Amino acid sequence: MPFVFKRLVLSLSIAAAFAADKDSTPFRPAAADSYEHHQTNSRVTIGVDPYITAEKQKTAFGKLDLYGRGVLPVLVVIQNASDKAIRVDRMRAEYVGPNHNRVDATPAKDVRYLNGPNRPDIVPGPTGAPRVGRSRKNPLDAWEVEGRAFAAKTLPPGESASGFFYFQAGLQAGATIYLSGLTEEPSGQELFYFEIPLQ
Repeated sequence: MPFVFKRLVLSLSIAAAFAADKDSTPFRPAAADSYEHHQTNSRVTIGVDPYITAEKQKTAFGKLDLYGRGVLPVLVVIQNASDKAIRVDRMRAEYVGPNHNRVDATPAKDVRYLNGPNRPDIVPGPTGAPRVGRSRKNPLDAWEVEGRAFAAKTLPPGESASGFFYFQAGLQAGATIYLSGLTEEPSGQELFYFEIPLQ
């Protein structure tokens, strides 16, 4: 009887998880020009939106509080209204503080290592020899960080792309996001840089 009860509990847990996932709203960014902070150059519009509040982060990252752990996630949405494809895989994103100090975006695959290596705690034993404690998963090692990162390579005419860039910085008054390295295809001509205020 206990075995049947365990199977029933397991089945109900799985059904509840699927129902909860079905009820959650999928993350969908808005159009680039709908964001308060946006800029247009050569018919390419880029909108940026810092995600610093827990409520806002929850829409994209679930329970993960990146900003509370020293990582500023900034959503970047690019809309290409030109008649040429735009290459965006060499785009460089920088956070520029009010004192003109610059912070390069941390690659999404490296965010999980920002709290140090994910290794077991070493606790000294009664004889002084270390013993291995329970390992704790780094909270920054979540699929949403890489899954929501900006990953587009080329943006065809009339299309848009979006994703997050991650900065090891706190949001300051007067800070901007500086984006460069966007080029037209097939000429390779670089577009004018974008410098978008965050506040």
